[in-house]
Amino acid sequence: MLPEDALGQVRGWIAAAARIVVLTGAGISAESGVPTFRDAQTGLWAHFRPEDLATEDAFRRDPQRVWDWYAERREALRTVRPNAGHAALARFAARHPGRLTVVTQNVDGLHQAAGSPDVLALHGNLSEDRWLDPCPLAGRGAPGCGAALAEPGRPPRCVQCGNPLRPAVVWFGEMLPERALARAEQAAAACELMLVVGTSGQVWPAAGLVHAARAAGARVVVVNPAPTELDDVAHVVLSGTSVQLLPRLLET
Repeated sequence: MLPEDALGQVRGWIAAAARIVVLTGAGISAESGVPTFRDAQTGLWAHFRPEDLATEDAFRRDPQRVWDWYAERREALRTVRPNAGHAALARFAARHPGRLTVVTQNVDGLHQAAGSPDVLALHGNLSEDRWLDPCPLAGRGAPGCGAALAEPGRPPRCVQCGNPLRPAVVWFGEMLPERALARAEQAAAACELMLVVGTSGQVWPAAGLVHAARAAGARVVVVNPAPTELDDVAHVVLSGTSVQLLPRLLET
């Protein structure tokens, strides 16, 4: 099928689908200048392994080092803006309330910044924090740790019990957020069309959502400039970036 014919076919599927799921990965963020996880391990961080920076054990061993690395990543995101792919998704959702569900593996918050509603962030959000441990005081019936109780530090800690804050992202070896994953699974099982954008398809359980959608009868379209692990699952593979293709697919 010629590229224009494939684009026209997918546009027709989008127009006809009452329920659409879009699964996005690092590729859509890279088009805004966000480095991938491993690309962020440069400079002072180049000699660290992922296990040195993105596991609970690493944080417990050296919380300041891990906190500082994430602080540097947060600082790098301050000037990053959503791109045309993010914007196309947000505008489609605004024009067609309730039809589009965005599920993302990215932690940068760019879908939310573009205006997409109710984004299901499977790997958390880099701009947010959460407590490392359950508050021991709350377990004894006292008021638990609250954000107002965190005193500045690297990392900040609760003034009552010393509990540290940690980035609210999913580290290696951790389960995905239960509610976000359950809702993503439900959306994948119920959708009529799934767009897979900017992901290699190597990370599970996110990649499993695509297989589940296909098994439930949905059409699957991959949008990516390079081959992915999910190409064999797709009905159509569109070779190109989200900036190039999403506006053409969603804004006709």
